[in-house]
Amino acid sequence: MTLRTIIFLLALLGTAFTVAPAAAINPANGDGKEDRIADSAAIRAHIESIFQAFIDGDVDKIYATHSEDWRGFLEGSRVPIKGIDNYMASNGIEWPRPAGASKSTRYYPPGTTYKVSDFDVNFYAPDLAVASFFGDFVRKVGNDTVTLQRFRIMDVYAKRKGRWIQVASHTIVDPEWREKEMSKPLSVGPQIRKRILAVREAVWKAWFANDRAALEKLIPEETIAIDQGSDEWSSKAAILAGAKSFAESGAKLVRLEFPKTEIQVYGNTIIVYTTYSYETEIGGKRTSQKGRGTEIFVRRGDDLVNVGWHLDSGS
Repeated sequence: MTLRTIIFLLALLGTAFTVAPAAAINPANGDGKEDRIADSAAIRAHIESIFQAFIDGDVDKIYATHSEDWRGFLEGSRVPIKGIDNYMASNGIEWPRPAGASKSTRYYPPGTTYKVSDFDVNFYAPDLAVASFFGDFVRKVGNDTVTLQRFRIMDVYAKRKGRWIQVASHTIVDPEWREKEMSKPLSVGPQIRKRILAVREAVWKAWFANDRAALEKLIPEETIAIDQGSDEWSSKAAILAGAKSFAESGAKLVRLEFPKTEIQVYGNTIIVYTTYSYETEIGGKRTSQKGRGTEIFVRRGDDLVNVGWHLDSGS
């Protein structure tokens, strides 16, 4: 290798590893400290206006605070949301809004307010910023302040026509808050109670009728059951076999009652405490049974499935 070649290679390496000088701050482009403080305040105010719009159910405001080419994820979305129309629909708003449709969509009960915490915004270009923060919807209940929802949010903002607007976001329910909430008992209103009791009764009747299609839907693979008078713990296969055996015996259910029922709900898990009484008939002879039971249901999507139970004679 000649001296000239060595000198050329050294010069080439020196060029490759030279760090470009930092770009000068240009206050005119919004890069100065005072401008960034003002931009940060403007972005936060814009974010807070979105929170207030959801509290007010102000559909027009929600639409106006997001760009036409909006991108991102919201809680529960399975694919990226593309465009303002999909964003509005993903928030449960019928969109594009039909003629004469209400301009208000109530998301939260009256008296709800919001709280923004751990707010941080960073600028990556004169007209591009990323804001990260927690956003709470809260409400006073008696002397207590109850958090209705807490979100973990990263918003992307762009400056267009001299004003900041949200162009993208990744918004999820804060996992830590959700975990705590799921450990708390939920109130069981009349409609929820009615649905739980209907599914509970459907499981019993499907077993006595040997309704295989219903049992396949209502009883998942992991179900474990302890039945009255049995030393064995039943799997799904054993439960289905028992239903088939009952039907093949010629027996029929003639009466089914649940005199007392109490329900607890924790997150997606439902615990039903019950007393039961039923009567079956075979060959003209009737037999009665009664006892107590603990049944466990889990909500999966829009369905309730019976993942386990323990029945005894109550003696």
